[in-house]
Amino acid sequence: MLAYDLREKARLCYASTGPKAIAKTLVTDGTLSMVLYRLMQGSRHSGRGALEMVFNKLNSTRGGCTIGRGAEFGPGFVLFHSNGVVINGKVRAGENVHVQHQVTIGDDLQGRSPTLGSNIHIGAGAKIFGPISVGDGARIGANAVVVHDVGPDTTVVGIPAKPVQRRDAGATAATKSNGAA
Repeated sequence: MLAYDLREKARLCYASTGPKAIAKTLVTDGTLSMVLYRLMQGSRHSGRGALEMVFNKLNSTRGGCTIGRGAEFGPGFVLFHSNGVVINGKVRAGENVHVQHQVTIGDDLQGRSPTLGSNIHIGAGAKIFGPISVGDGARIGANAVVVHDVGPDTTVVGIPAKPVQRRDAGATAATKSNGAA
């Protein structure tokens, strides 16, 4: 999955998945945290709890973000800038989830966390809390505070976040296949 994550970040940042773009991606902000998250996830899946904890702590101290042990993201998980990102360990997400800096995805007071679909972009400073669902193709605006479900292919902004745009799901799929973000 890590190779897919790196190709996705290279595609988004450099409009290429060639060797030069991958090399540049490896030294960009956020990539270390992506690598440490995948190492943590792999350690958990292989029953190496102590190693999982080491990668978790390295991500906090060296990567500048906290991704709770147990968080599950599908392939294409991209951290553009990892500084200040906090993700609860109960979060479940599909593929191609793109996260900007200072994002929090957390639980509510009862310990219930969000479920994210696939092909989601989360803008800088956004907060997503509680037992909500964010549909496939959703876009969360910068500094939005999401406390209610977000439908598929919907853009939400504000505090609390409210829908401002809904895209045609077919158009989103066509955009994705053409290589546009």
